[in-house]
Amino acid sequence: MLFNTPQFFWFFAIFFVLYNFVFTSHKKQLWLLLASSLVFYGAWNYAFIPLLVFSALSDYVIAGFVERNNHDPVTKKRWLMLSIFINLSVLGIFKYSNFVLQSTQDFIGLFGVDAHISTLSIILPVGISFYTFQSMSYTIDVYRGNMKAHRGFLTFLSALSFFPQLVAGPILRAQHILPQLDNLPIPTMANIRNGLMLIMLGLIKKTMADMMAGPASSAFDATTPISSLDAWVGALAFSAQIYGDFSGYTDIAIGIALLMGFHIPINFNLPYFSSSPVDFWRRWHISLSSWLRDYLYISVGGNRNGNRTRNVFITMLLGGLWHGAAWTFVIWGAWHGFIISVTHWLTYSAIGRWVDARNNWLVRIFKVLVTFYLVVIGWVFFRATGFDNAWTMLTQMHMSTGVEASASSLVVLGLVVTGLVFMHLIDWLNIRFGSALNERSWLMWPILVVGFSLFLVVGDPGHDFIYFQF
Repeated sequence: MLFNTPQFFWFFAIFFVLYNFVFTSHKKQLWLLLASSLVFYGAWNYAFIPLLVFSALSDYVIAGFVERNNHDPVTKKRWLMLSIFINLSVLGIFKYSNFVLQSTQDFIGLFGVDAHISTLSIILPVGISFYTFQSMSYTIDVYRGNMKAHRGFLTFLSALSFFPQLVAGPILRAQHILPQLDNLPIPTMANIRNGLMLIMLGLIKKTMADMMAGPASSAFDATTPISSLDAWVGALAFSAQIYGDFSGYTDIAIGIALLMGFHIPINFNLPYFSSSPVDFWRRWHISLSSWLRDYLYISVGGNRNGNRTRNVFITMLLGGLWHGAAWTFVIWGAWHGFIISVTHWLTYSAIGRWVDARNNWLVRIFKVLVTFYLVVIGWVFFRATGFDNAWTMLTQMHMSTGVEASASSLVVLGLVVTGLVFMHLIDWLNIRFGSALNERSWLMWPILVVGFSLFLVVGDPGHDFIYFQF
């Protein structure tokens, strides 16, 4: 059940009426929220529900044992390791089994052995990467003493299955969502106006992202050589597509939660305006980058003992693998680990100090453009169907292919760049003026009516969101 479909509109409309006007007690609202979340999740495949419940039950029980063994560090750590083992095993079986089998077969084939390893008929449960990380981090937080183990399984399961963010994030921390479920918030008119605005912006960005899919596919799926300009158009189009698609989904998720009175942290903050790769990861998929920092990077050593470069590289490699069971995602993660490490080195080098001393607007624009270029190179691996496809795209982007670009390619390039800038512009306007606009309901309601009307006319509902595959 996609956010951008009539089915979800009716699903949420019925839920909204029942939640706010029929089921008024805390317990009834909580049961309704849980039931609705499971129906929403089951719309993809009801067979996935037991796995979600199992993940929640495992960490709910284990976190309780972790807390009860605070006096015994050894036993306490064993319970934590059990949680990590269960969560990573579930993720590994459902997401990475066939990747490991195929990679093993390919490796054996390097030695001339014709191995035939059968792959498994496993369907990847929607959102498994998101709710597994969310569930596991709860137990880690209890282990670290950052929070108390929660006593209500109904509330904990409702947190893990919270339908606005269940299938593609943001990855919520237990400390953030559980207190809201313990004291269910009542949506204000300001919440509703702000929520509708975010939903409208998200739908607009999703519509624009879908328009970018065509130029991106034309370049990446080309069976014959294309011009350098067309290759760049394809890479830039995918950069725009993935931003509009994922940030659009996040806006809709945050907006839906606001209609219920819940507050979900932002997941994007104008990422293509970043001045360095480090800055990019402070602005892109913020819930994942902060999760990797707090639960992986720090756990493997962080900045201690001069091992920052190694630990950054490990973190980004695994972050790439989290996105998908393919070597292209591993390379994408390695690329970001490399450019982040180089950024750290440059920051403390003579070059970095020289640049910082001349940090005027021209230097800042230059840093933004260089960072964007590096990010686009990474997106080539992210989008490519394989290493050969990525290499072909990169060589066509940077070397003459002997193919002349058509005049229409310049038009498409202009449209892609315009779309990319426009999506960031509406985000900037919302950040800068959203609160002030919300206070002027006489102006905001007409904007919402026009925005949703445009989506109904121009939008093509039903296209999957890219991050659903993760």
